[in-house]
Amino acid sequence: MLKILVVGVSDRTIDILKRIRHLKEFHFVGVLCPGDKAVTLSAMERIAPALEELSIPLLTTAPAREKDRPDLVLNMLNLSAEALLESLGEKILGRCSVMSFPAMDTFLEMVQNYATLKETRAMLSEIIGSTHDAISVVDAEGKGLIINRAYTRLTGLTEDDIIGKPASVDIAEGESTHLKVLRDRKPLSDMRMKVGPRKKDVVTSAAPIIVDGQLRGSVGVIHDVSEIIKLTEELNKVKRLMRQLNARYTFADLITGSRIMQEAMQKAEEASATPATVLLVGESGTGKELFAHAIHNASPRADGPFMRVNCSAIADSLMESELFGYVEGAFTGAKKGGRKGLIEEASTGTLFLDEIGKMNLKVQAELLRVLQEKEITRVGDTRPVSVDVRVIVATNTALEKMIGEGTFREDLFYRLNVVPIVIPPLRERKEDIPLLVHHLIRKFNQEYGRAVESMAPGALELLQGYDWPGNVRELENIVGRAMISVGFGSDVIAEEHLTLPGRPAAAAAGPQPVADGLRLSDGELRDRPLREILDRVEKEVILRTLKACGGNKTDTARKLGIAIRNLYYKLEKYGDS
Repeated sequence: MLKILVVGVSDRTIDILKRIRHLKEFHFVGVLCPGDKAVTLSAMERIAPALEELSIPLLTTAPAREKDRPDLVLNMLNLSAEALLESLGEKILGRCSVMSFPAMDTFLEMVQNYATLKETRAMLSEIIGSTHDAISVVDAEGKGLIINRAYTRLTGLTEDDIIGKPASVDIAEGESTHLKVLRDRKPLSDMRMKVGPRKKDVVTSAAPIIVDGQLRGSVGVIHDVSEIIKLTEELNKVKRLMRQLNARYTFADLITGSRIMQEAMQKAEEASATPATVLLVGESGTGKELFAHAIHNASPRADGPFMRVNCSAIADSLMESELFGYVEGAFTGAKKGGRKGLIEEASTGTLFLDEIGKMNLKVQAELLRVLQEKEITRVGDTRPVSVDVRVIVATNTALEKMIGEGTFREDLFYRLNVVPIVIPPLRERKEDIPLLVHHLIRKFNQEYGRAVESMAPGALELLQGYDWPGNVRELENIVGRAMISVGFGSDVIAEEHLTLPGRPAAAAAGPQPVADGLRLSDGELRDRPLREILDRVEKEVILRTLKACGGNKTDTARKLGIAIRNLYYKLEKYGDS
């Protein structure tokens, strides 16, 4: 703090005092009125009220005490500095500086500028302090200058820990963003690191402070991502759990009575107890995925993840990154921090690759390495990552033929063909059709709210006489359509309810009764999605019931056994108000 003594009384004296009195850096020991006693008394009477208001003492003699001796004398008299000191007595004042006109004007201008800068700094400090973002500022040498309250809350570090200390003092893990900015003179964004004694996970961004072309420091903003990381981990756990739940079928869910199917199941059960790679071969719709689920659930890896990958559903350009993952910056659009591939996600569990024949040759080579070395390399990286995964693959194409055509690697085929299991098509196990029909009737009864009990012998004969190119999936579709065609008052699927492709029209001629006078023709049933058929039937039933109830919606809802709100929704859906 600078101690100031003002010598001489004038209107200018009061003006000066008012302009700099509020600055805490200055302390006025008093205003001295030397000279003739009469002149002094007159000056005192004129200036005393203003000094009293400013709490500045009015002196008649120079301060004698050591602690009151000034550092600076403002000379308001028409005297030289030497003459002033001589008149006041050097021994009393000691060593001090004397400021006279015109230097005093320069001094006052500097003081005023200082006051403005101080006010601006205080305002900026409050703005920085009140923001919710953690902010830190360092000087050109990387020493701490400013931190705000949010920074302290986030890191646990105070101004005493940071101000004047190296920029790296707050970093627990990672490189200082400030030092990198000062070195490169370029802004940085979204750098991951851990800060403070609690090792908080944060993302930082920083930019250089350049004034008049000169680097003056760096300012950084820190965001806490520890909660986001925690939520992401929880989400990943849920995703892994969901993937495990997707492996929901067991060998008990495979319905069969045929010898060839039982042999395939026995071979699959034996394979499930080993980590050997399994190759499932079968036509579309034979149940290859059900076999994969069952093998996983019967294996020692049943508690691990079950990852299903349909190779035909992933574009060639994405196949490698999806399976093996990638590191940050591996390609345009790559996620920050990179991402695990599906093979890593399946570690300790089972990876099921459906339609393996659709995989391109480049990815085939990478998959071969997984099977041989038990490791993967993420896209854009050179470091191998060990994986512990059991592989099951499925195909509906002849891989041996693809090898001859040069579209499938022979060495990969031998790695996959450790335990080959051929799943027979439905036409080779038609004795299973009654069992499958019985299962499907129970399933659709629950889904459609029906009470069908069986299928007529004649209808079963029609099904067993058909070749089933779509296998069990096609059978499910046919039985589902038949269930829609059965009237609500009937509990048996008859021949006329079946719509088999290529069946003579006469065999299925005539409308199909649905419910009390409601009939759908064969043309309305053929080649239509099951959902569309069900919607048409529902619409007709609702509209006829509404008409029978004279338009009374409450009676209609009661008769149909549905909530009145549900009825309004369905009427709006089918365009009837």
